[in-house]
Amino acid sequence: MLKLDYANCFSDRVGSHGLDTATFGAGAAAHDAIISATARLNRTKGTGWERWRSLPLDPARTQYATSVKGVVASVAGKFDTCVVLGIGGSALGNIALQSALNPFTYNLLSGKDPAQPRVFTNQDWPWPLTKGGTQHLPRLFVVDNVDPMLLSSVLDFCARQPGGLKKTLFNVISKSGETAETAAQFMIIRDMLKKAIGPGYAANIVAITDPAKGTMRQICDAEKFVTLPVPDGVGGRFSVLSPVGLFSAALCGIDIDQLLLGAADMNTICERPEVLKNPAALLAYLLVELAEHKGKPNHVMMPYANSLYLLADWYRQLWAESLGKEKNLQGSEVFAGFTPIKALGTTDQHSQVQLYREGPNDKVIGFVEVESFDRDVEIPRGLNVDSIQYLEGSSIAKLLRAEKRATEFALVESQRPNFTITFPKIDAYHVGQFIWLWQMATAYAGILINVDAYDQPAVELGKQATFGLMGRAGFDNFKTAVAEGLAPSQHVIID
Repeated sequence: MLKLDYANCFSDRVGSHGLDTATFGAGAAAHDAIISATARLNRTKGTGWERWRSLPLDPARTQYATSVKGVVASVAGKFDTCVVLGIGGSALGNIALQSALNPFTYNLLSGKDPAQPRVFTNQDWPWPLTKGGTQHLPRLFVVDNVDPMLLSSVLDFCARQPGGLKKTLFNVISKSGETAETAAQFMIIRDMLKKAIGPGYAANIVAITDPAKGTMRQICDAEKFVTLPVPDGVGGRFSVLSPVGLFSAALCGIDIDQLLLGAADMNTICERPEVLKNPAALLAYLLVELAEHKGKPNHVMMPYANSLYLLADWYRQLWAESLGKEKNLQGSEVFAGFTPIKALGTTDQHSQVQLYREGPNDKVIGFVEVESFDRDVEIPRGLNVDSIQYLEGSSIAKLLRAEKRATEFALVESQRPNFTITFPKIDAYHVGQFIWLWQMATAYAGILINVDAYDQPAVELGKQATFGLMGRAGFDNFKTAVAEGLAPSQHVIID
């Protein structure tokens, strides 16, 4: 199981910038608040926009995993590249899973058979993920923006590979089909596939969308695309453990059964009413209290493992979009929320820790560390240079752990609250636990600050303005409003 060490958030470690340990005793504020929040979450579990909480649990776990594995089996061996088209919650989880659970050089690897460059066996696969046999693992690109250079470079690469676009599978993820970024991407690849392949182009598309309604559903039904569902009541930022994230993960060899099992096991722990036995409730309470009563609304996630770094991107959307709200549940203006920040150890010890130690004491730093890496690199002996001889015979993993521990110590010395989440190892089971921990922490935090953690009203105005600027019928007034609201323009020409 994951481990949460939160001692550095208390006043006996960081002085007046920390919380009083008595806050968590029986009958204290935290104790009563979490008992109440847990009871409320138990009542709403699996209803409305909390239907994401059923995703890793039987029979839902079996249902979606089985559907995903069925589609993966139907396309296995047919494609050398998969391109995911999505944005926000339809992309960040996919990227995070791939980064955490496949090698950094995944897209550069090839199997031993030059005629089938993406076919791997246990012997030639460099990462301890597969259980045996042979797997045809496609490269994966997640095109999560409408930057024309990004899209063009990925499509050009696919077209240049043996077999061209015929060997490329496009995974389109959009619940409605009306998200401008994904709709534009889809229109482009559909046109390219029709020109390159002809009438059979639909075999190169797997769409993940609403199972019954919406623009993308209409397109899928008309053009006979293979589809997987975006389950009802599962918002984008809570969708990584649905087919939205599971399909590309399974396609690329990630064990989705273990991913879901880890989430299910963490769910059991995160339903306990006792705050000190429920890590999600504890995380939420610590971060809310430190923000609201100790002036620390900036929440840093700092993994000491490159493979976990992009989980911080996923966390940023989850924490920011869920909790950043103008109004509370009663409709009063509160301007609630916290600013999530990502950092990477040890890289950002050399770019951000100066600010974290000596700048405004307005942050809580969340370290993420790993007890045991699947591989390590020994530092050799024999250089015989006094100033660095202490490194000889040690290892890179030991150095990384020492760097984290030293940074933790330095922050405590500067009275900067911090906590540590420890992975026993990086695998699908523990990544599933991590995802579930933060999703449940977000649900608790929403209750504690009295906001709706599942809507995102502030996002809608930007979408509507985009519709107007791009000429969508019925949104002309937004085009006019943008022109008036941003005029006159002031700028400096730099020669």
